[in-house]
Amino acid sequence: MKYIVLLGDGMADWPLEELGGKTPIQAAETPNMNFLAQNGMAGMVKTVPDAMHPASDIANLSVMGYDPMVYYTGRSPLEAVSMGVDMGPRDVAYRCNLVTLSEAGELSKADIVDYSAGEISTEEAHELIESCINGFDISGDAKWELHKGASYRHCLMIRDGKTGSICTPPHDISGRNVKDYLPQGENSVLFLSMMEQSEKILKNHPVNIKRIENGLNPGNCCWFWGEGTKPDLAPFSSKFGVEGGVISAVDLIKGLGICAKLESINVHGATGTLDTNYAGKAEAALKLLEIVDFVYLHVEAPDECGHHKDVKGKIEAIEAIDREILATLLKELDAKGEKYSILLMPDHPTPIAIGTHTNEPVPFVLFRSWENSGNNAAAYSEADCAATGVFVQKGHEMMDMLIDYK
Repeated sequence: MKYIVLLGDGMADWPLEELGGKTPIQAAETPNMNFLAQNGMAGMVKTVPDAMHPASDIANLSVMGYDPMVYYTGRSPLEAVSMGVDMGPRDVAYRCNLVTLSEAGELSKADIVDYSAGEISTEEAHELIESCINGFDISGDAKWELHKGASYRHCLMIRDGKTGSICTPPHDISGRNVKDYLPQGENSVLFLSMMEQSEKILKNHPVNIKRIENGLNPGNCCWFWGEGTKPDLAPFSSKFGVEGGVISAVDLIKGLGICAKLESINVHGATGTLDTNYAGKAEAALKLLEIVDFVYLHVEAPDECGHHKDVKGKIEAIEAIDREILATLLKELDAKGEKYSILLMPDHPTPIAIGTHTNEPVPFVLFRSWENSGNNAAAYSEADCAATGVFVQKGHEMMDMLIDYK
């Protein structure tokens, strides 16, 4: 038996006037997703508890079968693990975004122009982060380390640190003035010093000058958020009885898999954006399923398009998942003749209208190759899945439903 989670990050949305009242999922051509919905069990699931922020770490932890109310310790430690950064029980990790701030002369007067610095390349970002590492002049006792990641996503580690910071994800405040969202609480003095210094270091950096000349957003400030301590997840194999792996271009999801003792598979050309290698991810999943029984295949592109309020791109991403990933999986798995189950779902909505996450329920389909368990869903969409009346209140229970181990 093979088990696949196909997760389109942020794929769920709200009806849009420009799409005639349809959501991007409804507007997209998705014959294979519709096939699953018509022949599998469709419904809605609440992946993020009401008491928690609808972040990708919490939502994916839930989908992976771990109750976030029990296991969640913060986002950044998961990314640190994926980046190979050792972390002790008293260390505290933070995400460091390279962002684009407006020219204001003073940090508190600036606006968030772009939370991803134009999805800056990893090579360019490494030059900028290296300049910050070498250029920061930090007083005090904090034992800090700035680690280079992928694209705009990097990691700040504070050794033997304290938690209690109040930080805002930059993608939640795109286009807004930063004054009311600057760090507060524990470590805020350190963060503000680093942010102000990074503006001065990066303003006239050759990488940014070239990006501006080419009409691209510069990475002109470090932005810290996502505080967390080292997680302690029960191994996935002991919890669910199968060995498996994770395929994602995003350090957060890779780190989550590593913490669950799942193998993390890198795919050439997997970017976490619209131009990712969809076909390569499908091929990697099939190859992995030759040696293990479970794969968590994560695609970030719909979420990125949602944050950028890119309707056309989000539809394209959903169609690419259907055409280049799901179609390939169904064809090849059927050819092998072995029973398989597929759980298709997003982790959370990322509505185009607001450009950030919500904690509303998301549409899912649980398809089993050996039976038709359809419950009258006409297609795969938010409305069609809701119309079945099936509702799962706790997202972490979906993995038990998929694997049915216990």
